[in-house]
Amino acid sequence: MEDTRYGLKVSVPLPHDEAIVRATDALKAQGFGVLTTIDVKQTLKAKLDRDFRKYVILGACNPPLADRALHAELEVGLLLPCNVIVYETSPSSSVVAAMAPLAALGVVGENLALAQVAREADRLLRQALASLESPVTTEIGSSSGRG
Repeated sequence: MEDTRYGLKVSVPLPHDEAIVRATDALKAQGFGVLTTIDVKQTLKAKLDRDFRKYVILGACNPPLADRALHAELEVGLLLPCNVIVYETSPSSSVVAAMAPLAALGVVGENLALAQVAREADRLLRQALASLESPVTTEIGSSSGRG
């Protein structure tokens, strides 16, 4: 996993569509649901007639964390949901990246309750991304964790 200035990212040996499914499943395993899906490639083509790589923005939300964050700082909704991006780097590989909650919520200033939420969100997003770095099991009879 790589830390960037404002995100966390992993490269995965998966085609784009499969990377989206795996990322969504990994987020779900950590208590996040995907509220929105923005297909950037499709939007740029429709609005600007511009070609772009396969690139999707997932608006991920962990309801208990969002509730705590909103009660700690009402305006924090401007930074929600947590954006997770999935983009193609080749036909057989993709990048999955998530906003870094500590960097994003750092713009709010001193708020101990919000800092605690950010630390927990950071831990959960890191666990989700780390699970994508694990080898994919495709043997018959293996469990994919879906259900």
